[in-house]
Amino acid sequence: MDKKNVVVLFGGQSSEHEVSCISVQTVVEHMDSKHDIILVGITKEGKWLYVPSVAEIKDGSWTQSQQSAVISPDATKKELIINNNGTYETKKIDVVFPVLHGLYGEDGTVQGLLELAHIPYVGCGVLASSVSMDKLYTKIIVDTLGIRQAKYVGVNTHTISGYDEVIEKVEESLDYPVFVKPSNAGSSQGVSKAENRAALENALLEAAKHDHKILVEETIVGREIECAVLGGKQPKASGVGEILAASDAAFYDYDAKYRNQDSKTVLDPDLPAEVVEKVRESAVKIFKAVDGFGLSRVDFFVEKDTNDVVFNEINTLPGFTSISMYPMLWANKGIEKAELIEKLLETAYER
Repeated sequence: MDKKNVVVLFGGQSSEHEVSCISVQTVVEHMDSKHDIILVGITKEGKWLYVPSVAEIKDGSWTQSQQSAVISPDATKKELIINNNGTYETKKIDVVFPVLHGLYGEDGTVQGLLELAHIPYVGCGVLASSVSMDKLYTKIIVDTLGIRQAKYVGVNTHTISGYDEVIEKVEESLDYPVFVKPSNAGSSQGVSKAENRAALENALLEAAKHDHKILVEETIVGREIECAVLGGKQPKASGVGEILAASDAAFYDYDAKYRNQDSKTVLDPDLPAEVVEKVRESAVKIFKAVDGFGLSRVDFFVEKDTNDVVFNEINTLPGFTSISMYPMLWANKGIEKAELIEKLLETAYER
């Protein structure tokens, strides 16, 4: 691949802003020097800024940049417009790598801008990004595949008269404990485990802070297994990894993922070969069903006692931190971060 201008987007307005700022450092540090990297950070308030180097991301000073930067939606331009105190400069864009997690980055919004601008980009398209970000709609799609997933009740707070009717419906359909999740959120933000009616009401109120659509799921007791998918028209699955949440964590929540050193990831966990293969096959099947492209991490449970494979969720822009499963799974298959990032850039052109 010839030398290209790669615009790398990071930060963003979602609850996963800080995770993105860590992920982008890994991506940039492992990107081939043959590429010209142009960093554009998006603040929590939604301001787009030109960031001269990764050093400003490491020390957090990038948010003080005086140079704003926006991607032109004009398909005839394919350019980044940088405003430095009223002096405008443009840079040609060959490809965009959106290292953005969560809302306003992983949900099809940025992807829509890039489609308008006719700029190649890494990752899933508008449809796959939006439906995969929305846990409730992902469940509806997976319902058609014959792949087991947790039983659930969907809630739209815009159409209910009160939480009493929701609680009644949940109690008719599911047994306690249940998990309550915002339909659109990531890194387990706003997710709670409810053991009883009072806890369920509190969990619904907490989830509603993050999204007006809420998913209430039965509890699956089992091992948390993840699988990475890579590729464009012919996607491939990696091996599988297992998440071992810290013993003091009720589940693998945000703190367990990013703040608790006792949480661990295990590559090639001890699982029957047929279970591993079922996870890998299901991951690709789900990826294709949501019209995935480029990359995704697909998460499952392997149920205790039965070894049934149960789909949990799909992440279309998984983390690239030092503890993130997606790059670790491919490194375990011999594809180190530098090669992985190059392959992802190649899928952008394949699209």
